[in-house]
Amino acid sequence: MRPHHRIPSCTSLIIYGSNHLIDFFSRGELEKFQSLTSLFLTFFLNFFKTIETPLTSINQKSLKPELISFEISVGTMTVSSSSSSKKQGVGLPALDVSLAFPQATAASVFPPTAWDYYLSDDLLTPEEQALRKRIRDVMETEIAPVMTEYWEKAEFPYHLIPKLATLKVAGSSIKGYGCPGLSITASAIATAEIARVDASCSTFILVHSSLAMLTIGLLGSEEQKEKYLPSMADLRLIGCWGLTEPDNGSDASALKTTATKVAGGWLINGQKRWIGNSTFADVLVIFAKNTTTKQVNAFILKKGSPGLSATKIENKIGLRMVQNGDIIMKDVFVPDEDRLPGVNSFQDTNKVLAASRVMVAWQPIGICMGVYDMCLRYLKERKQFGAPLAALQLNQEKLVRMLGNVQAMFLVGWRLCKLYESGKMTIGQAGMGKAWISLRARETVALGRELLGGNGILADFLVAKAFCDIEPIYTYEGTYDINCLVTGREVTGIASIKPVIKHSRM
Repeated sequence: MRPHHRIPSCTSLIIYGSNHLIDFFSRGELEKFQSLTSLFLTFFLNFFKTIETPLTSINQKSLKPELISFEISVGTMTVSSSSSSKKQGVGLPALDVSLAFPQATAASVFPPTAWDYYLSDDLLTPEEQALRKRIRDVMETEIAPVMTEYWEKAEFPYHLIPKLATLKVAGSSIKGYGCPGLSITASAIATAEIARVDASCSTFILVHSSLAMLTIGLLGSEEQKEKYLPSMADLRLIGCWGLTEPDNGSDASALKTTATKVAGGWLINGQKRWIGNSTFADVLVIFAKNTTTKQVNAFILKKGSPGLSATKIENKIGLRMVQNGDIIMKDVFVPDEDRLPGVNSFQDTNKVLAASRVMVAWQPIGICMGVYDMCLRYLKERKQFGAPLAALQLNQEKLVRMLGNVQAMFLVGWRLCKLYESGKMTIGQAGMGKAWISLRARETVALGRELLGGNGILADFLVAKAFCDIEPIYTYEGTYDINCLVTGREVTGIASIKPVIKHSRM
């Protein structure tokens, strides 16, 4: 549903409609001209019925106090008076969204792929190409039509979880236990194709798959893998991953959440923040400091455990569909069998973060694929000064700069996957890949926002949504600055992340 457009008087409504009628007629778009003419005739007939005032008694004075509101949607058009909060349907025909946005197609009808200028399919195996096509088809036809609505409401579309399960990408790189056992390259392609249509969907899958499931897959016991992974692979159980705390973001090793050994298990106390999927997750992978060894351990908590609560973080500007939450744990009991045996220090988390950082680097790649595709279609459809916007030299330069960024981002991401698969990738290489790709993505979506002009601030055309969504991705899984310092430490041999300050002269 689109925002209300309020018209202060009958005269204003006539002017508003006349501008579009003249525009359609001058371009020879007679079908739209006739459609809008019919629509406004019907509107006025029903308007006079709605306010229950005889036509002969209508005058400018009686109309001015009234505010007529109407909303454009796929199926209905409603009219109401400002003096009443209750909407009154008047049986008007549905307003074609193309009338509201002349010469432009909204992202609910996703644009065809056009970003692959350097034929990246040649770098992929037939299986990876087939995976890309399968995910693209589902995302464009099933997910794209509803994403803007849920993004606007900052709600998660729970009814789409079964549809996302059909993608068969949860636990993508894990072999066995109902997981697909994909290569890192195939997993990255899947991440990008999901993000191309919707970044929030991509983050939901990434948190569940590349963090929660992968931690169990890499660092869990055989019993834990058999118990949790099959149900998580088909999204019957949803996972989240809790490392970040209110007082510790980039300094993730300085955990305050504690795990105290008791008979038969552990008591977990502390808080986590910014945890994606946490408000509805069935399985929570939580990191805490062992009060005896002072080392970091990891535990599997279950939804509904006594002392466990999660509250949604409100008012985000990006990834609005993702349900980030604050988790509070007060003496949450975790049985011994739900402690992950492979996590005995903070360094063990790097086994998960190395792979997940590669996946996160592919989110901006996918986002920019979609933004470029959207901008290209928009510039070819939208006309100004009697010609498509694509004919303007400045626009072509921006479009080509975007296209070049996407090609370079893809190639860096692809090389990162190959380094990981060969066992040669270092944490510094992963950090630089994520940092550089997210930086270029910021530039790319900003150019796309410029190209769309006024429509560049509407979520309907994808670019505004991407403009906001890239910001949290630029920050999580290591901020740009932290990732640069990780790489800098590797190439110089000098650590600068935790400088020692002995004296302060204030």
